[in-house]
Amino acid sequence: MAFFFFLFLLTLFSLSSSNDLNSLTYIVHVDHEAKPSIFPTHRHWYTSSLTSTSSSIIHTYDTVFHGFSARLTAQEATQLLDHPHVISVIPEQVRHLHTTRSPEFLGLRSTDKAGLLEESDFGSDLVIGVIDTGIWPERPSFDDRGLGPVPTKWKGQCVPSQDFPATACNRKLVGAKFFCGGYEATNGKMNETTEFRSPRDSDGHGTHTASISAGRYVFPASTLGYARGVASGMAPKARLAAYKVCWNSGCYDSDILAAFDAAVADGVDVVSLSVGGVVVPYYLDAIAIGAFGAIDRGIFVSASAGNGGPGALTVTNVAPWMTTVGAGTIDRDFPANVKLGNGKTIPGVSVYGGPDLDPSKMYPLVYGGSLLGGDGYSSSLCIEGSLDPSLVKGKIVLCDRGINSRATKGEIVRKNGGVGMIIANGVFDGEGLVADCHVLPATSVGASGGDVIRRYISETAKSRSSKQPTATIVFKGTRLGIRPAPVVASFSARGPNPETPEIIKPDVIAPGLNILAAWPDKIGPSGVPTDNRRTEFNILSGTSMACPHVSGLAALLKAAHPDWSPAAIRSALMTTAYTVDNRDERMLDESTGNASAVMDYGSGHVHPTKAMDPGLVYDITSYDYINFLCNSNYTGTNIVTITRRKADCDGARRAGHVGNLNYPSFSVVFQQYGESKLSTHFIRTVTNVGDSDSVYEVKIRPPRGTTVTVEPKKLSFRRVGQKLSFVVRVKTTEVKLSPGATSVETGHIVWSDGKRNVTSPLVVTLQQPL
Repeated sequence: MAFFFFLFLLTLFSLSSSNDLNSLTYIVHVDHEAKPSIFPTHRHWYTSSLTSTSSSIIHTYDTVFHGFSARLTAQEATQLLDHPHVISVIPEQVRHLHTTRSPEFLGLRSTDKAGLLEESDFGSDLVIGVIDTGIWPERPSFDDRGLGPVPTKWKGQCVPSQDFPATACNRKLVGAKFFCGGYEATNGKMNETTEFRSPRDSDGHGTHTASISAGRYVFPASTLGYARGVASGMAPKARLAAYKVCWNSGCYDSDILAAFDAAVADGVDVVSLSVGGVVVPYYLDAIAIGAFGAIDRGIFVSASAGNGGPGALTVTNVAPWMTTVGAGTIDRDFPANVKLGNGKTIPGVSVYGGPDLDPSKMYPLVYGGSLLGGDGYSSSLCIEGSLDPSLVKGKIVLCDRGINSRATKGEIVRKNGGVGMIIANGVFDGEGLVADCHVLPATSVGASGGDVIRRYISETAKSRSSKQPTATIVFKGTRLGIRPAPVVASFSARGPNPETPEIIKPDVIAPGLNILAAWPDKIGPSGVPTDNRRTEFNILSGTSMACPHVSGLAALLKAAHPDWSPAAIRSALMTTAYTVDNRDERMLDESTGNASAVMDYGSGHVHPTKAMDPGLVYDITSYDYINFLCNSNYTGTNIVTITRRKADCDGARRAGHVGNLNYPSFSVVFQQYGESKLSTHFIRTVTNVGDSDSVYEVKIRPPRGTTVTVEPKKLSFRRVGQKLSFVVRVKTTEVKLSPGATSVETGHIVWSDGKRNVTSPLVVTLQQPL
């Protein structure tokens, strides 16, 4: 041991003396059992080894992970891998944010004498840790009136700073910390004139997501007069802890892992994470590693699916121990229609607070892409410097969506003298619309509406008459009772799961389009630096907004069922989710207007009331996840990196395959290598959390072209907590596909006791190899 310790010190000393400009941040996983006895903690061990250049250590990790992060060259990282006490070296990834009425839409009413809110005491004494851009603690959504003492189990604190005193925390906001070591290691010292070196939010995203998960009841609430009413989060009495990891240039893995480490040590019950990046193997994914450390201690982790939709394979945060949340609409919108000079009306949406355009006047209309003096492409997108003021002044400008933010386009049009703006979706965006708090009269229209407007401009310009194209925008305020709803939001990331296609992701969808929630002071609702308007609430869209809905619901379920594991809570949300809208028809895909599918919404849209009493749950232990990793052909070192446990994979691989993780959904991928008959099986175990002496019978809707059998067909439970297992066998035949092509068919399996339906999607994918 002494010899290995000497080697470790020597290696670290040689690394710390390097000042190579080509260095990057790496996260180093160290064997936690290797610490020499002369050091009281691992932290002392790492830091004492680098006393001459302590700045090279960014963070040390003690709870969900053992090791440290540091700036290293590629050569130094490789040298560390050869050290006997170093398990793995992970290159840092930069993540990005996945950027009211939703409680009522979900069936959560404060006046109900029974139900999830009442049964859970509105989430009281549960702590939700929000890993995001920080928080604006003075907002009324974070008031602690009427709350009891801070839970005795809580070990966290408020980290005070010049602009964030310890008194900013209270019995509602029980903790606030910030992590910027990774950010500054890459970008240099932060500019404190544009960012707060504290947990205070200078972006707005973190304040918004925190209040969605656990904001107090606030009345009146609105954004620029839109969405007037009572605002509240999912778990109004739950406590909040803010962990700020996202800065002007992104969210850095070393900081995110440090936030997970702190949140788990502090004693949170739920972690809410609305950030993501590219999908990598789980042993290289700091979020997946941190999340495993959390669920291993009974902490539920909810993560946003990403905003890369509507394309396939866009879903992120796909580790099976995290609950991955996509976005749907609610039954409210903000119509702002375009009226053209030819009499046609194009539907659009906007949250513009005035002053409105003159209702008696039609305004000249131009398309940025057809303006003279620009390069066409840049001006079509209304990018900075691309518009000619002499051609824009006094006109409504049509801009294509993309590259820069929608609100920024409006600021550019306004700066060049335009009186209004229309943003048109591209083909990829389809018909999905997002309402924005624009700085001038503006609205967003779908791809087909954009085509109609461009055609009108072009045809009018080509006509021999002296007429010029004209338009106006008619703002109609807030409209409720929209049908159909919910609809899968166009931007919501879709499956299949790029890392493990046998695990369906996203798991569920939740409200994520045009969501009203708290907003910081000193930041305009558009997010544009020149926007001097101020509002206590803002309307935003994204899976970032959907994720904290599920985080809050998880807190309610945990409060109502303290003995439920994170997997049991997720199972309850998944097996009770629904796939029909308020017309009692199949949920639609906003981007196309056609019916949506399992890869769009996972198990469906969350139904909190039913999730409180799911009947059966599919539970999963940490050792089950280890067996899953074994069957995913991960090495022993890979598995230790994720789980901090050594694995005996021989037994796991004999017992099953990757699809046999006890997940509440079923997915199989068949590679067609010339065999005409294809088959597999799934083994599942369900736990009775409903009534004693209950009997569940199976109902099967097989995917087209497949035969599905379940044995046994009936599960008879004598007591609550009893576990019973069943086997699902799937058989299908080869279909004709071109090389590289895929065929996907879906069905479902339902266990019913006459009162409850425990529903799981079943997806069969056939792939033709290249």
